Amino acid sequence: MIKIDEAIVVEGKYDKIKLSSIVDAVIIVTNGFGIFKDKEKLELIRYYASKTGIIIMTDSDSAGRKIRGYIRGAVRDGRIINVYTPDIFGKEKRKTKPSAEGKLGVEGINVKVLLAALEKSGVTASESSLPHDITKLTLYELGLSGGKSSSELRVKLQVSLGLPHFMSASGLIEVLNTMMDAAELAERVSKLKEEENDI
Repeated sequence: MIKIDEAIVVEGKYDKIKLSSIVDAVIIVTNGFGIFKDKEKLELIRYYASKTGIIIMTDSDSAGRKIRGYIRGAVRDGRIINVYTPDIFGKEKRKTKPSAEGKLGVEGINVKVLLAALEKSGVTASESSLPHDITKLTLYELGLSGGKSSSELRVKLQVSLGLPHFMSASGLIEVLNTMMDAAELAERVSKLKEEENDI
């Protein structure tokens, strides 16, 4: 498993599943052209572009090129690494017929080919590895979910970290695990609660 600091942007959930088996990184799914209307997802991509940089790894067909172009145009600040997969013709195992252009998407491409594409683009493995110990239970125990004022506390935390306001609990957990461990999160939440009581 290779640890990558940058967030990786892919088109679909099966692309994410494939990449998750070979890299330890935040993987953001555009849901194909869904990204054109998803302001929250775009905000998250912009956040990662400015904080860690992003890797765009869309399919090598015309749809993938459109999505790549849209993201490049929408992200004004930060670092973008474009990773291009080669044109490989065929069909994914789960599909009954090939895509319109007959090319394999990220999910259908051999692991060695994907790793070579990352390497060729200059993506390097990171040494730092946080324990990934923040879970839904952690959020609940810290009062960030399941309580009366949980949503307000969550927004305060997101603002203090420079994160977009509208994030799902799962999205927040994924992001927090790249930034800190559970002990650091508990400390930060405790300070936010103290500030609240001082007002």
